[in-house]
Amino acid sequence: SKDMKYLVKKFILQMLYGVLESNTVHLSGIARSLEKNTSLKKTTGRLSKNLFSFDGKENIMKNYIKLVKKEINEKRKTIVELVERVAKEVFIPFTVGGGISDIEDIRQILAAGADKISFNSSAVKNPEIINDCVNYFGSQCIVVAIDAKKIDGEYYVHINAGQKNTGRKLLDWAKEVEARGAGEILLTSMDFDGTQKGFDIDMNALVSNNVNIPVIASGGAGADSRHFTDVFNKTKVDAALAASIFHFDTLPVKKLKEELLAAGIETRRV
Repeated sequence: SKDMKYLVKKFILQMLYGVLESNTVHLSGIARSLEKNTSLKKTTGRLSKNLFSFDGKENIMKNYIKLVKKEINEKRKTIVELVERVAKEVFIPFTVGGGISDIEDIRQILAAGADKISFNSSAVKNPEIINDCVNYFGSQCIVVAIDAKKIDGEYYVHINAGQKNTGRKLLDWAKEVEARGAGEILLTSMDFDGTQKGFDIDMNALVSNNVNIPVIASGGAGADSRHFTDVFNKTKVDAALAASIFHFDTLPVKKLKEELLAAGIETRRV
């Protein structure tokens, strides 16, 4: 479809502008774009309308359940198709996240060519899924994304794109994620995300100093290489994620990597 061609082209162009998370690409944002560019959004709206107008009749609920199942199957098929097409065009590892909630989702996405998958809200709601997936696929391909905000001097885990405070303390959840076998943590500061004023050093130090699995810093990167040198020099994070500065070429990835190398920070050359 035209939507699919557009998304694949957009994704590849974004990678050419550069990605810095241990040379790994994350597809969660593309998945969100996918929902906006297909009939899925309309279908979701129709399902919501049906739910709120539910009057207790059994047949209405049965129809709703059928529509939900159809929605899930269509979405899974579309994401798998996207992954297959991306895998044919790129030759660096990429991670897929967003809306993944069961073993079958992961099996199909990995079989389509993804190297890793990422959980966020679904892992918080059902932590056992981490154990199940690690036992089935291995920890090397399981990433748990954590969104956190600072409230009254304490960092708390948030879900639903940072809108809902779970009440769980960040460090407690990070340690549990590690104990359950996850291979990496993608850590996003919802307070710093989009500010382009630099990473949340305190939050990234808190987690990276207390777990023994790789931590990817996310949220706050701007068009200033010092944002990256600071997070690498002042914390134990293993990688740093950025988006808009690469998408809009305000800080080309080649230039950033050259400046990191000049600062004595090991990174792969472009």
